[in-house]
Amino acid sequence: MKIKAVLFDLDGTLLPMDQEVFTKAYFKGLAAKLAPRGYEPKQLIDAIWGGTKAMIKNPGGKSNEERFWEFFSGIYGDKAREDEPHFEEFYKTDFQKIKDVCGYDPRAAKIVHKLKEAGIRTALATNPIFPAIATESRMRWAGLEPEDFELYTTYENSCHSKPNPEYYKAILAQMNLTAQECLMVGNDVGDDMVAKDIGMKVFLLTDCLINHKNADISALPQGDFDALGEYIDSLLD
Repeated sequence: MKIKAVLFDLDGTLLPMDQEVFTKAYFKGLAAKLAPRGYEPKQLIDAIWGGTKAMIKNPGGKSNEERFWEFFSGIYGDKAREDEPHFEEFYKTDFQKIKDVCGYDPRAAKIVHKLKEAGIRTALATNPIFPAIATESRMRWAGLEPEDFELYTTYENSCHSKPNPEYYKAILAQMNLTAQECLMVGNDVGDDMVAKDIGMKVFLLTDCLINHKNADISALPQGDFDALGEYIDSLLD
């Protein structure tokens, strides 16, 4: 069966980055922004991590946004929701500086645009632990626009996270596709390649490879953007 859609991860895939460097810069910027509001940096970072884990473990029923703020408010009380505009302001301003620690590969946007021109549907299957404003910014850092994707997952519109297979099933339901009609492209063996367990084809982009459990990846289609282009061409023939 020919593929009808390609799902792309963002961080480390369309947007080259060292995940640890990105995370460090993100927390440093957020802590500096919120320090004047009375947030002690270490406690804030621990609370953000806790909220992130709540989203990753989200069993459904509530959005990831709701799961995050429930956890965060459990630590800081009503003050947390009152300060939400300051978080949004961070994403509009200081967060944009984090682009400097990320890479850029023009082949990322090129391959997305080529797929669209060929009539292949595209979705941005980035782990939905960020608000839309942050996800849209990172897309643009990669040379892309929200309009380049039929769907992109954010913490507002998602009730599951990677590596939960339900995350991928939700995308399929929204796009009215079967797993066999899709290719998932990502750099994280644990988060992205799990899509094959529900029947999707997968491609492991190895430029910023993440393989925390040192899984055997020898059988996976893999390589750089050039290899990805060749693999997609083989699926469309």
